[in-house]
Amino acid sequence: MGVGPGPAGAGSLQKDSKVAAAKGQAVTASRKQVTMKGLYFQRSSTNEKITFVFQERETLPVAEDNYVKLQVKACALSRINTKLLAEMKMEKDFFPVGREIAGIVLDVGSKVSFFQPDDEVVGILPLDSEDPGLCEAVRVHEHYLVHKPEKVSWTEAAGTVGDGVRAYTALHYLSRLSPGKWVLIMDGASALGTIAIQLAHHRGAKVISTACSPEDRQYLEGLRPALARVIDVSGGKAHVAESCLEETGGLGVDIVLDAGVRLYSEDDEPAAELQLLPHKHDILTLLGVGGHWVTTEENLQASSGRTHPAVRGQSLHGRCSEKARKKKASCSVLILSPRSQLNEPIPVFEARVSLEIVQKSQGR
Repeated sequence: MGVGPGPAGAGSLQKDSKVAAAKGQAVTASRKQVTMKGLYFQRSSTNEKITFVFQERETLPVAEDNYVKLQVKACALSRINTKLLAEMKMEKDFFPVGREIAGIVLDVGSKVSFFQPDDEVVGILPLDSEDPGLCEAVRVHEHYLVHKPEKVSWTEAAGTVGDGVRAYTALHYLSRLSPGKWVLIMDGASALGTIAIQLAHHRGAKVISTACSPEDRQYLEGLRPALARVIDVSGGKAHVAESCLEETGGLGVDIVLDAGVRLYSEDDEPAAELQLLPHKHDILTLLGVGGHWVTTEENLQASSGRTHPAVRGQSLHGRCSEKARKKKASCSVLILSPRSQLNEPIPVFEARVSLEIVQKSQGR
C-alpha cells in the first residue's frame, strides 16, 4: 500500500533538496579552495620569445613514499636555461618556474626518514619536477631538501641555496680546496662570489677577488675576515694576471672561479660588458702549477701558443652543471648557512614581470 505525498512528505522532500543544494555549494566552494596558481613559462613557436603565465592547478594529494608536501614560503627567481632544456629533451608547452624554494613541511610520505610535519626546510626542485616552485605548495622527494638553519630567513634560504650548491661543488668537489691555497674568485660581490668567498675562508684559503665597480670594491674590502687582495677592474687599467702573480710571489693561484672570460681579442669582442672580463690567456698565466680553473664558459678552448694546461698539470672544470645536479640537487647539510647580497623580496603578483627582466638580463 503506497503512501501519497502529503504535506509532511512534501516538506521532507523540500528539506532534502535544500540539504542537497547546500552540499553542492559546499563542494563548489571547496573546489575553489583546493585550486591554486602556479607560474609557468611558455615558449613561442619560433623558440625566440618566452612568456610567463600564471595557471590554476589542483591542490596536491597527500605525500606518498619518499615525498614531502611543502608549503612554499619563498622562491628564488633564477634565469631559465632554455638551451639546456632543449639538449635534455625536456621541452614542454608549459614549463614550471622556480626551483630554489624554502618552506614548511605539511605532510610526509610513509618512507620519509629525514623530515616531519612543521619542519622548516630549503631545497632545489629537480629539472623534471612537475610542480612550479612559485606556488603555494609543492611535492618533492626528500633527497632534494635539507633543514633550514633557524637564524636564516626564508628569503635568504631560497635566494642562496642554488648559488651555495654551485660554490660548494666548485670548491670542494671540482678543485679540492684545502687550507693555505690561493683562490681567485671573479666578481666577488655577486651572489655566487660572496658565498664562494665565505666557503673559501672557512676552509682556511687565501682569497683574491675582482670588483666590477667602486661600490663592489668597498663592499669586498669590508668583508671579515679580510681578503688578501681586491682587484678593481672597473677602470679597465688593472691587470688581473700581474696582480695575482705579485700577490703570490710569482707562483700563481691554485684555484680560479671565473664569472666569464674573453675568448678573443678586444677588437673581436667590442661589447662593453666583455671588456671587464679577463682574457683566457690571462687566466692560464696566473694559474699556478697543478692549479684548477672552474669556468662558466661553455665553449672554452684553452689551447694556445703558450704553455698548454696539461703541461703544467692544470685542470679545467665546468662549474656545477645542471645535468650533474639533476638527480640530487642539494648538499646533505647546509653547514655554514652563508649569506649573500639579495635584492628586496617582491610579492607574488610581481613575479611574472620581475622574472621577464631576469630572463632578458645576462647580468646579476
